[in-house]
Amino acid sequence: MPLPPLTGHQEARQRLARAVRAGKAPQVIALAGPTGIGKQRLALWLAQLIQCQEAGDEPCGRCRACHLVEGLTHPDVHWFVPIPRPKAAEPAKQVEEAAETIAQVMEERRTKPLYEPPDGMAAHGIATVRLIQQRAALTAVESRHRIFILGDADRLVAQEGADVAANALLKLLEEPPPGSLFILTTIDVRRLLPTIRSRAVPLRLAPLPDADIRAFLAAQLQPPLAPAALEERVRAAQGSIGAALSASEDAGKAYHAASQLLDALFAGQGPRLERVLRQTPWAARGEFTAMLDALAETLNEAARGTLGQATRRPVPQQLLRHRSPEPLLKAMDHVAEAREAAWGNVNPQLLLATLSEDLAAVL
Repeated sequence: MPLPPLTGHQEARQRLARAVRAGKAPQVIALAGPTGIGKQRLALWLAQLIQCQEAGDEPCGRCRACHLVEGLTHPDVHWFVPIPRPKAAEPAKQVEEAAETIAQVMEERRTKPLYEPPDGMAAHGIATVRLIQQRAALTAVESRHRIFILGDADRLVAQEGADVAANALLKLLEEPPPGSLFILTTIDVRRLLPTIRSRAVPLRLAPLPDADIRAFLAAQLQPPLAPAALEERVRAAQGSIGAALSASEDAGKAYHAASQLLDALFAGQGPRLERVLRQTPWAARGEFTAMLDALAETLNEAARGTLGQATRRPVPQQLLRHRSPEPLLKAMDHVAEAREAAWGNVNPQLLLATLSEDLAAVL
């Protein structure tokens, strides 16, 4: 089953198409924007445009290359997504296991194109990066171009106290093989390792208009939603197809947990410590990382509010009292550090204790 057509992002598509047709497309691109707005789908669209056998500003959708990309079977388009840490001990076996896991994910997405977001503890470890290096060393099979899509690239994880995976990828990005294109997607380019960020040309994507969300849901959801339910889903999506599809009880829990943490921070040291003590040390680690993601998004929305822009979801008034986004950006950096540590073998309760102190100091 092919992927649904790309929705929206017309300006970004036009810019990318002009660069491709002029032969000036950068070899490393970082697509940034809120969760669920179609960053990885745009990356696949770009891969399809480059591989398409007909010249144009949009993939033709008819040629063999277009069908292969849509079916996630093109041998020169490699899509890497966060996966659980391999269980094997030997590096070579870890790479094999990563390849098998990613192949399984791609098969699942072929049968269920409206896929769920990755587990909160899934990541891009050193095994995935070694797999990318192996495939980048091969020659193209069907075309002159090879495209490597690294979805959720901010999930490149540190191992044994060093940015092993990120630094290994950096070596590849510093001198990309001829004819290769690397597309990284992330919520915010600041979540990428600075050295990787400096190698990539950023392209920021905005949330989708309600009309685009409405049209997508009307075309893709089976059975179709009743008109009132459709409008409620569109309002709750806030420009994110992913959010509209999940209508997520889990996402609601994550934002509620983030809101409770912020309330505890503003209430003083006692409530803050009480909230830390309630954090389960080892269980429900996926829920903990989902809370951190929701917290980062809340701080990002508050930063928009301090700049006079409309916020896309409710934000605590205490966050909007800042005259500039600087304290909120510092808070986001602390959350990003905690998020990175959470991918390792770090006790969530200890992480939350440190994070709450850091956030209290800047907020």
